[in-house]
Amino acid sequence: MKPKAVVLLSGGLDSAVALAHAQDAGYECAALSFDYGQRHRIELECAQQQALHQMVKDHRTATIDLRLFGGSALTADVEVPKDRDLTSSEIPITYVPARNTIFLSFALGFAEVFGAGTIVTGMNAVDYSGYPDCRPEYIAAYERMANLATKAAVTGEQALRIWAPLVDMSKAEIVGRGLELGVNFADTTSCYDPDAQGQPCGHCDSCLHRDAAFAAHGLTDPRRAPAGAS
Repeated sequence: MKPKAVVLLSGGLDSAVALAHAQDAGYECAALSFDYGQRHRIELECAQQQALHQMVKDHRTATIDLRLFGGSALTADVEVPKDRDLTSSEIPITYVPARNTIFLSFALGFAEVFGAGTIVTGMNAVDYSGYPDCRPEYIAAYERMANLATKAAVTGEQALRIWAPLVDMSKAEIVGRGLELGVNFADTTSCYDPDAQGQPCGHCDSCLHRDAAFAAHGLTDPRRAPAGAS
């Protein structure tokens, strides 16, 4: 019997590769996405397509509204920064307060019911735009908390692991791993400020990281490439 995992599936590049990586490692995966009032809701369509492409049998979308708090260009009427210096150590306004903590908490509940001992996340600490809740020390701290908070862990039935297989990879390395695994990158989106048709802006932090990662492999982002181009 395969071990079970719950994968946080945003519809972005990293989470799609994390899902493929987990399945390649032998996990039976369920996927969890979030409609949280994000500016870039096109990612939910991509998450659905990735779940279909990767044959995930149980894909759920939780609806919460982080616009209630705002505080981010992704959940409030605040401009998304464009053409920013990606070497800056400043935490950008696209950081969503407590987002990963909230997402992991939902995944924690799903994992207990699904019988999963692993939660898989595409968090990345190399090209991560400075978000504090993408760092390895945050992931380790959440895992410790999770094993104090769940019935399965405290009764000794099953410990919980928070696995971020991409955490130490560069964005180019993540793209490379996805290419090895056959991930359909055309059905992923990374842009923080897409147009009405879901096309990337090409200028936000996430677009800049993504374009550079594909360029490192001599490729154009398939979401931006003309029809029929690679």
